[in-house]
Amino acid sequence: MAKKPVSPNTIGLNKKASHDFFLEKRIEAGIVLQGWEVKSVRAGRIQLVDSYILLKDGEAWLIGTQIPPLMTTSTHFKIEPQRTRKLLLHKTEIIKLINAKEREGYTIVPTKLYWHKNKVKLEIAIAKGKKQHDKRASEKDRDWQREKQRLAKHN
Repeated sequence: MAKKPVSPNTIGLNKKASHDFFLEKRIEAGIVLQGWEVKSVRAGRIQLVDSYILLKDGEAWLIGTQIPPLMTTSTHFKIEPQRTRKLLLHKTEIIKLINAKEREGYTIVPTKLYWHKNKVKLEIAIAKGKKQHDKRASEKDRDWQREKQRLAKHN
């Protein structure tokens, strides 16, 4: 099976999310960034792997995302590469996320950071955790699809 082409608008992916979770519903959210963070994001310096979404007081927050500063960042700012960042969502979307989070075994994970027009957007997904045997089954299916592609290519 051929690799999915990554859009030129994509900044960063959280590949671990699709490995560890069944991703069900995806929602686009805006993200509040400082100026130096936007410059680092433009340079592709971001890590979404260990990040998660926290819902508190009717607001959504992105925790654990690392955006290291560029060398040209001013020294006048107090720079925190792993600070908590606010997500911009409509009230109805936040209510949907809260309802999904209250269900047993569901969590909210960031999956992709990308450009939409001139804004940075974050794709978040309502996800259910995979068990170890589910991960093995997914890997087995992926290997079988690759093998089928190889056989079809050689015939």
